Amino acid sequence: MQTVLFTKLFEDRPVGEIADTAADLGFDGIDLLIRPGFTVDPESADQIAQAADRLRNNGLSVPMATTDLADPAAFPADKVLGACADAGIELVRLGYWKYDGTRPYASVKDEAREHLAQLVDLAARHGVRLAIQLHGGTIHSSGALTRALLDGHLPAQLGAYPDPGNQAVQDGREDWRLTFDLLGPWLACVGVKNGGWFAGETADSGQRGWRSDWLGLADGMVPWPDILAYLNGIEYAGPLSLHSHYHLPYPQVLDQTRTDLRYVKRLLTAGSSASVQAAEVVS
Repeated sequence: MQTVLFTKLFEDRPVGEIADTAADLGFDGIDLLIRPGFTVDPESADQIAQAADRLRNNGLSVPMATTDLADPAAFPADKVLGACADAGIELVRLGYWKYDGTRPYASVKDEAREHLAQLVDLAARHGVRLAIQLHGGTIHSSGALTRALLDGHLPAQLGAYPDPGNQAVQDGREDWRLTFDLLGPWLACVGVKNGGWFAGETADSGQRGWRSDWLGLADGMVPWPDILAYLNGIEYAGPLSLHSHYHLPYPQVLDQTRTDLRYVKRLLTAGSSASVQAAEVVS
C-alpha cells in the first residue's frame, strides 16, 4: 500500500513547498487536487505535468489526482484527463452527484449514470481510470449506493474510493465490512481520516443536537486497525489517501498529519508481520 497525501490541506501553496513538506513528513506519494484555488486549476491543465514532475523530483509518486468532474459539459474533462494521462497519473477521482431531497433519487441516479457513461468512455480513450468517492450529501455516500453506480462498469475503467471517515461523520454509515465487500471488485483507493460525534445544545422542542468533527486517526470512530488489517489480508496494493481535514493552524495540521502517518505505518508494519507469521505457521 502507498501512503499518499491529499493536497487540499496546502490550499494554494506552491508545488515546491508541497513537495518538500510531503517528503519531509515521510509520504510515499501525492493525491494531487485539481480544483480552483488549490494546487492546480483545471483551466490550467498544462500545469499538471509540471506539478507531477516537481513532486517526483522529491521522490514522491503521483498515482492519483482528485477533481470535481461530474457533468462533463460543466468541466474541461477532455483537457484535464488528457493532461493527467500525459503526466503519468493513472487514477482520477470524480466529483459528486449530490442529493438534497429537492429531486427524486431516481432522477439524480439516471443523470449520474448518463454522465458516467460519457466519462468512462472519455477516460478510456486517454488510458485513465476513474474513481467514485463515498461522500456525504450525494447518491454515493455508502457502499450500497455507490455499487448502484458501479454496476455494469469494468473495474479497470471505473473504481470505488471508500472513505470510512466520511461515512462516520456524514451520511452513508454502514458496517465497514459490508462497504468493502460490496465494492471489492472495484476497489481503487481508500480515503484515510477519522472523526466523531458530540452532543450539542438541546432545542426548545427537547431534541438534543449533535455535531461532528475531524479527529486524529487514532482518536475517532473508524476502527483503522481492523480496516488496515483487512486490507493487508486481501493484499490491497493501491493508494491510501490521507486527508488531514483539521480546523487547526497550518503548523498544527502538519504535526497531526505526521502523527497520523506514523500511526498508519505502524499498523501496516504490524499487519505485514502478522501475515508473515501466519504464512510461516501454515507452511
